[in-house]
Amino acid sequence: MKSGFRLASALLWLSQLGLSVAAPLLLFILGSVWLRDRCGWGQWVVAAGAILGVLGAAGGLISSLRSISRLSGEGEQKEKKNCFNDHD
Repeated sequence: MKSGFRLASALLWLSQLGLSVAAPLLLFILGSVWLRDRCGWGQWVVAAGAILGVLGAAGGLISSLRSISRLSGEGEQKEKKNCFNDHD
């Protein structure tokens, strides 16, 4: 039963990772194409939208990977440093 919950949790995080990477890229490109067609701007707006989309996707990827590693407990095993009053 516990492995079923772990599998469901992993699938949830995988779908969240995919959405956080794909959504900014798609929305920026579609928005820039809409601006080009609606306002008559040049091709430069599509290039700018693609660049902003890639940056947004990278930010989403980094954010998702940090939260996944934090929830998996990888950051808890840090080496304890000796403080001034903790010596023997």
